[in-house]
Amino acid sequence: MDTYQAPWRLRLGSAFRTVLACTIVGCTTLYGPEPVRRFLTFPAFSYVTTILIVSDAKLGDTLRGCWNVLCASIQVMLPSMLSLWLIGPSRFSRGLAAMAVALSSFLIALPDSTHLMLKRIAFGQTVIVYVGAVIEGAETGVIIHPIHVAMSTSLGALASILAMLFPYPHLAYREVKKTCRFYAENASSRLNLLVEAFCAQDNMTAHNLITEARFFSKTGAKLLRSIKDQHEGMLWEKPWLRFLKPKRSDPGEKFQEMEMQIQGMELALTTCTSFPVRMMNEELQGVLQISKKQIALKLEQATCSVPFDAATAPETKGEYTDRSSWNLKAISTIHEDLSPFFFFFCMELLQDGPECIVKNGEEAKIQESSQSKKQGKGRVKQLWCSLLSFSKRLASENLVFAIKCSLSLGLAVLFGLIYNKENGYWSGLTVAISFVTGRQATFTVANARAQGTAMGSVYGILCCFIFQKLKDFRFLLLLPWIIFTSFLRHSRMYGQAGGIAAVIGALLILGRKNYGTPSEFAIARITEATIGLICFTTVEILLHPARSATLAKRELSRTLGTLQDCFQVIALYTNQKEISGEQTREKQKKLKYHVRELENFIAEAELEPNFWFLPFHCSSYNKLLRSVYKMADLLTFTIHQIEFLSQESQRLGINWEEIREQINNDVVHLMDKTGSLLKCLDEELLVKSLAELEKELQMKNVSPDLELGKSPNTDVSPRLGPEENSIAEIGKSFLQNTMGVADKTEGTEGNEVEENLKSQMVLFLSSLGFCLNNLKREATEMEKEIAELLKWRTQQGM
Repeated sequence: MDTYQAPWRLRLGSAFRTVLACTIVGCTTLYGPEPVRRFLTFPAFSYVTTILIVSDAKLGDTLRGCWNVLCASIQVMLPSMLSLWLIGPSRFSRGLAAMAVALSSFLIALPDSTHLMLKRIAFGQTVIVYVGAVIEGAETGVIIHPIHVAMSTSLGALASILAMLFPYPHLAYREVKKTCRFYAENASSRLNLLVEAFCAQDNMTAHNLITEARFFSKTGAKLLRSIKDQHEGMLWEKPWLRFLKPKRSDPGEKFQEMEMQIQGMELALTTCTSFPVRMMNEELQGVLQISKKQIALKLEQATCSVPFDAATAPETKGEYTDRSSWNLKAISTIHEDLSPFFFFFCMELLQDGPECIVKNGEEAKIQESSQSKKQGKGRVKQLWCSLLSFSKRLASENLVFAIKCSLSLGLAVLFGLIYNKENGYWSGLTVAISFVTGRQATFTVANARAQGTAMGSVYGILCCFIFQKLKDFRFLLLLPWIIFTSFLRHSRMYGQAGGIAAVIGALLILGRKNYGTPSEFAIARITEATIGLICFTTVEILLHPARSATLAKRELSRTLGTLQDCFQVIALYTNQKEISGEQTREKQKKLKYHVRELENFIAEAELEPNFWFLPFHCSSYNKLLRSVYKMADLLTFTIHQIEFLSQESQRLGINWEEIREQINNDVVHLMDKTGSLLKCLDEELLVKSLAELEKELQMKNVSPDLELGKSPNTDVSPRLGPEENSIAEIGKSFLQNTMGVADKTEGTEGNEVEENLKSQMVLFLSSLGFCLNNLKREATEMEKEIAELLKWRTQQGM
């Protein structure tokens, strides 16, 4: 795949489909039969609906959008007809219309199950119905007015469907299949580069190959994100896929597992001290090449085993599967071999999958049955807890979102009608299509929408001025503008908000008739849009007063606390306490959730204006985020390793207690040190300055020099700086214990299955040492970065 031409093709394709959909709407509303145009009295909202549905969409996404249009129309039309009939159109004042919009918006936004696009379309319909009642007064039809709004919305949905079918259906599942193939090619290329780097004969060649693999990894991440984004559209095109298991219906999940293992191989190579690798020989190089072919074949199978093409999956050839696993018994476990061993471990997972590493022995089956019984007994409790969790979430997130939508739309409609009654629609409509369920960079989004509205309006005015005598050809000038704004939506400066506002601003001037002088209408609409954005921003600030930088700091604290909980659960699991593998995985999910939230807050804080606040230290937070990401991935590998060692040691006749006693002290000590480090970081993040920290420590009769090493006026040194050597000694002690266990494992002889299992024992023990050492290293890097962040904050005068 051409990395540079692919975005152009995708965006041009999206632009041409948007052009076609808008052309259908324009021709229908401008030149359609009179009986049809009589029902399409709100062509502006037809364009808005088209832009909301068709932008960067596939057929499945468009079908979902049309379903949202149907549901939104039913949800809005029936209550609005009843309201108009009970109150009477002539009695609708500005305040009453604002109250009706606020109440309807609250009821629309409150349910958690409805899609965001449905809510946006319903918000827009609500604004048009009640503001139209104020503008038209007694002439407003109680039934026909809401029907006109619904018909105009349906035209936009129908135009989107037709645009997706021409010249052939633009299907999401085809895009998913093609993207899966691209990712498989990308992963195979990265795998080849990493294996070549492992076999390199000098440092320069290895580093060049690793750098090239990192370039491919960025493209791979984008492809995985594309597969995830298109998954819901694929389910709308193939509804029966919803009844399959998640991993079968979502091809992105298995690719995500492979991605983590390839990243593990890359991490192993980046920590290698020198090339060529000490243990490299001809036999090992041959095994690497064979395993590389096996993995390439597995990637090919994965691309062909998506649910709609399962019958075409190729079968594995025997010449690759007859080879035994890694022959690692003859390789000594010294410190320099930790990185190569982890490279082998990730390649083993990539070749056989996590489910093939942990065998399904008799004890595993017994454990599964006992766990299923416990799960059966606790179903009622789980159901009750889920209901409580749902009600709590409904009372917090959804309620705040509903209040935000209600206040923003109500105030926008009220002030918009007060300023200009004839153009009172636009303040509410600008807000209606701006909502998102989560947080967003409020000032950045509002600024982008304001600029996009001004750009689109100015473009429309200029086109009207140039084609004063050829009014029927004005619509043609929209085509290049739609193409331009399709690229504008993907820019960093304007994004989706600015791009959509820019295209709608031009469509409302060039795509309609009989709205007055273009320049006067453009000025009125820009003013109304500004009123709406001011209301939207004010409500956002009132309901979410905390800055993104503050939320990023708090979320970092929560992430570190969850990371510490994961360490504690692993320590308990190693001690064979009443902790199941399911509990460790739940902790992992919670950690990954907090990491994603931290990433979102950091991205939002980077776009947030400083005003009179202290600037956000982006570089430090991004480094901390990278360290947390690495630690989360290493924890996943660590859990696999401990599960395997605890289950398979008994099959070899090796007492797990013996292994545990040799490694548990070092593991727990390392986990405790890391946990105490994270706890110290947590406490320091909640303090505004080092001077305040000294005051707190003096109040507790604790010397600040004992905790910080230096006063606030000097450089801040890491807390564990003097103990780094002792932590390194822990790693050496763990390696010595690993060598002892490896010698015992290699000393026994048995059949071929047992020999492979013994090799895996050595592989897993060494990989466990690698993961623990790197967890320690990342924790130390995080501690240093926090110290640097505190030093920077002190210098800024906090």
